[in-house]
Formats: sequence, structure tokens, C-alpha cells
Amino acid sequence: MNFDENEIISAAMLGFDMIEGPILKNVETFVDNEIDIDYENFLMNFYLSFRGGNSGLKPTAILYDNFYVVAFPRGLELCALFLKPRGIDMKLQRLHEIADEIVYRMDQKDEMRKQIETSTVSQDYDEVKRIIMNMLSGDSLTTPEIRRYFKMTNSEVWKVMSELEEQEQIMRTQKIGRAWAWTLNH
Repeated sequence: MNFDENEIISAAMLGFDMIEGPILKNVETFVDNEIDIDYENFLMNFYLSFRGGNSGLKPTAILYDNFYVVAFPRGLELCALFLKPRGIDMKLQRLHEIADEIVYRMDQKDEMRKQIETSTVSQDYDEVKRIIMNMLSGDSLTTPEIRRYFKMTNSEVWKVMSELEEQEQIMRTQKIGRAWAWTLNH
């Protein structure tokens, strides 16, 4: 990366007070009126981004519309350099185009996945009903016993059983503990 010292707009030194938290120690401006920010409030908000976190993932630079900040730690202190983002407009524009293409492809994949799931779910749902009817042929099973055979939640099994009961294909025979036993409605 070609770097020119003239790209530095200003520099700020942040410290950390055990009672007050991050504090602004010093600010030096090299180019007047390039960026209009309240350094004290601005720097306090992203001190933890540069210094905090247990994950070990800490940024070394953050890009804003009119400037970017690069931070260099020294103990609990942090030296933040504010720079002009020269020559980055074209790169960001190209990255935006790439992001749009990626989002479009992801949307297409997501739409295809939803279509497959929808068709699979309706086919699977009808198949589950058919299997349950076969399981209850000449037998009586409770909802938990039926649930063991399928990758379904209790509420999903109840939905199937309620629909079959409404269609008068099955009926409740007895309550065993907290569960209902079901059998075919002859």
C-alpha cells in the first residue's frame, strides 16, 4: 500500500481509567475542517472495538464515509490515526457490485431451498399421515410412542393427530398418564 503522510488528518491518544473507562488524553489535528466530529464522544464509543472482546478478533482499521481510523495499542492506551480514504472510492464501488451479485445468488439459492422444502414438507406430511394410519391399524399407540418414529416435535405430531381425528380417521381410546392413546376409527 502506497502511503503518504499527508493523508493523516489527525491523531488522538486514548487512555483507560479504571473508574471512568476510556478517556481522551490528547488530540492533534494536522488538516483543519477535514472531518467534523466530537473526538471525545466518538473515540469513547469505539475504544472497546479496538481494544475489547475476548474473541481475539479486533479491527486494526474502521472505514467511514469521509475518513478511516487506524488504531495502534500500547498497553491500555490506544493511538488512533484519522486518514483520508484516497483512491478507495472505485474499490468500494466495485465491492458493492460484487456484494450485489453475491446477494442475488444467495437469494436465488434461498428461494430454491424454500421451494424444495415446501414441496418436500407437503409430500412428507402426507407420507407421515399414511404411515401413522398403518401403525394404528389393529394397534393403539400414544403420542410419545408415535413421535419416536419421526423427526417431529410434539406439537407437529399433535397437529397431524388432530387433523386425522377431525377427518374421523383415528380416535382417542384412553389417556395413559399425560399422553393420549390413539387407534383407527372403524
